[in-house]
Amino acid sequence: MAGSLHSGAGRGACWLHRGLKNIGVESKLLTDSSDTLGDNDVATIAVSLKNKVKAKISTQLDSMPTKLYRNRKKSNFSTGFWGKGFYKSELIDWADIIHLHWINGGFINIKYLSKIQKPLIWTMRDMWPMTGGCHYSMGCENYTSGCGRCPQLGSARQRDLSRIVYWRKKRYLPRNMKVVGISHWLSDCAKYSSLFKNFDIRTISNNIDCTEFFPIDKKISRNILNIPEDKKVILIGAINIENVYKGLDKFLDSLNYISKENLYIVSFGKISQNNFFKDIGISYTALGYLHDIISLRLAYSGADVFVAPSLMDSFGKTLAESMACGTPVVCFDATGPMDIVDHKENGYRAIPFDPKDLAKGIEWVLDDKLRYRSLVKNARLKVEKEFDIHVIAQKYKELYFEMTNCIPAGYVNG
Repeated sequence: MAGSLHSGAGRGACWLHRGLKNIGVESKLLTDSSDTLGDNDVATIAVSLKNKVKAKISTQLDSMPTKLYRNRKKSNFSTGFWGKGFYKSELIDWADIIHLHWINGGFINIKYLSKIQKPLIWTMRDMWPMTGGCHYSMGCENYTSGCGRCPQLGSARQRDLSRIVYWRKKRYLPRNMKVVGISHWLSDCAKYSSLFKNFDIRTISNNIDCTEFFPIDKKISRNILNIPEDKKVILIGAINIENVYKGLDKFLDSLNYISKENLYIVSFGKISQNNFFKDIGISYTALGYLHDIISLRLAYSGADVFVAPSLMDSFGKTLAESMACGTPVVCFDATGPMDIVDHKENGYRAIPFDPKDLAKGIEWVLDDKLRYRSLVKNARLKVEKEFDIHVIAQKYKELYFEMTNCIPAGYVNG
């Protein structure tokens, strides 16, 4: 079960669904997205105008309690108070295993999880399953002691919204549920959390469809995107590039320590202003939000290096997508990206969160042609070997077998 299929988490769930079907596991995906991607095994709760309106209202209601906190930060905070009673769905009767992914935005009311009487897995796509509402704790460790006094809400009260959200989860989450982190860092956070410390926690990486992300000739990619062929191209991007978790300020600071000669910057993702790169002395192209895989593949393939300066990332799907397209990555040696980038083998892991070392990593990747060819080859091989949808689907199939002592006849992914 997953929310929007066009989000990073939604695409990860879709790819897993596809990989499972390809290796013989019957899988159906339940979503609140109106787009089912032309897949007959993708079901949506938004089947009518009435249901679409309900879903939109539910999304607004889910975030409404945060408006009581005038000093809250501009970061994602979800309550899980509202959502569909999906446990009544005929898909639940059909399935042997229920598999949760990203369930926020008013998609699922957390209390309904207690009504599921079948084996349940929750793949954590960020920190929200273990916190009192935030999707990334950003250094706060209150999730290890039951939340309250939430810095992202700007709250000094112990019994605040984060405490209430936490205790609802404590009450309604089935104790025999399997919890899966998509990176070792995320699984470790869950093990230290007061909510999941006694749960069975596994680590299975996020997945990438290597038939959709693969290298395209740089000259062709740059011609299509109107990017100069004679420059060293640095790519940076995310769904929302300005999100506080994504570390755009660290990247901009790093450019103060780098030789700007012959460099060109390309960005993709939602951005409110087109002048972030205006005064840095480097020409740039802002591609904006890319809605399709082909455009992303061209962007990754056209770049010489992808820079991912995230402060916190549950995995780092854009990093793996870039590497699948043969483009090495520079990131910080922290959180989820540590599982993806092997230092000086397929990219560079900079000292957290040092802009100067980030700049050093960019120059290291770009400076040596012979070394660069090795990085390109290793980047693609790493993704094919460890993150391809069939590799990850097989790991989940083994977990399903363990949970049911048989190959499951059906699986609801969402």
